[in-house]
Amino acid sequence: MLTLRRAADRGHFDHGWLDTFHTFSFADYRDPAQMGFRALRVINEDRVAPGEGFGTHPHRDMEIITWVLDGTLAHRDSTGSGGTLRHGEVQRMSAGTGVTHSEMNGSEREPVHFLQIWLVPDRTGHAPSYGQQAIPIDGLRGTLRLIASADGAAGSLTIHQDARVFATILKAGEAVRHPLSNGRHAWVQVARGEATVNGIPVGPGDGVALSEEREVAISATAGEAELLLFDLA
Repeated sequence: MLTLRRAADRGHFDHGWLDTFHTFSFADYRDPAQMGFRALRVINEDRVAPGEGFGTHPHRDMEIITWVLDGTLAHRDSTGSGGTLRHGEVQRMSAGTGVTHSEMNGSEREPVHFLQIWLVPDRTGHAPSYGQQAIPIDGLRGTLRLIASADGAAGSLTIHQDARVFATILKAGEAVRHPLSNGRHAWVQVARGEATVNGIPVGPGDGVALSEEREVAISATAGEAELLLFDLA
């Protein structure tokens, strides 16, 4: 079974300094039918103006993954961790028992465009922690690269949830396939470009939920497509 979540149906707010789209209910966007998918709770697509950002604010009991598409994002948190993210770098913050952090555009001249993803952890009360990893862009082309997982497989960042998160960049005509074990589910999020997911055409900002499927088959159809794939319990 496949369920398509079109980009145009997402929650959208333009605050001037922040242009944001919410795949699932978040902040002032409320839709009881869109509260997440399995452990996946938030997918926000944000564009933040130069020199602006999210000042220090709290989180708890959430696994937060950030994937930058364009520009730079500067992160600081109360664990003493921080860094600047660019395209090809993934960040994971386990909020656990409580953490405060800030996320600011790292440039005074260029906007930053990124996806922020929240997954509900396997339990409450984990100790807060942070991880960041650079992934060569060539290592994403034409393949599914594991970027986050419960066991840190293949050098991926470790998260406190039975989930595996992959990223890929495909040229038109390129395809990747990911088998789904019995009882597993998947979500595919299109970051940019055009593709098909199990034969369904999708474009930038679209998402596809998959249940009771044997595999996820992704093919780029025009130009270059960048997508994230979530394998979920």
